Amino acid sequence: MFPLDKLEVRIIGVLLEKRLTTPDLYPLSLNALVNACNQKSNRNPVMSLDQETVLAGVEGLREKGLVMNISGNRVAKYGHFFREKSEIIPKEEAVLSVLMLRGPQTMGEIRTRCERMHSFQEIEEVQNTLDSLAKGKHFLFQQEDGPMAWVLKLPLQPGRKEPRYAHLFMGEPDLTAENAPAPLSRAGTLSEEVEEMRRELKELREEFNTFKSQFE
Repeated sequence: MFPLDKLEVRIIGVLLEKRLTTPDLYPLSLNALVNACNQKSNRNPVMSLDQETVLAGVEGLREKGLVMNISGNRVAKYGHFFREKSEIIPKEEAVLSVLMLRGPQTMGEIRTRCERMHSFQEIEEVQNTLDSLAKGKHFLFQQEDGPMAWVLKLPLQPGRKEPRYAHLFMGEPDLTAENAPAPLSRAGTLSEEVEEMRRELKELREEFNTFKSQFE
């Protein structure tokens, strides 16, 4: 079953996200799923996928028991099986989603980017959630020696004050890139903050496009 590839992780991440942010539109039609996979905000890397490619990824995930096909009145719709097949709770879904959709992140980044899915009141709540996912308590993915851990704390990068966390659905992350020195630039930090605000503003427009695509 594992590891998953980048396409499969993107699809799962999107389904986790949309179940929490737009529950009235979940499960997603193929058109809505493609649009969400190709969002330019809150995605790293940005992808450009067509329906045939996404459908192939969905079929692979269905064979692995991770995605379900729900026949609607007009079109087929797709959802994930994480909540149905494991003891995962919404705040854990939120953390997994941002890690799948945006790559390794610090606890502060995770807390900020989860805001629309789950509002963490304290940074300790983020830590507890990550610890829970790292213990492999969930029974959806079993290995010979017990449940599979879903999250890993990465070694602290040179030049950074906080470690990052990564999901493990594509296997162990490449630590070579993670250990590259991080630039310490206030201008760079401000630029990232501005870009983050722009992405958040775009999110509203893209959520509206997802809503429209459900009826196309």
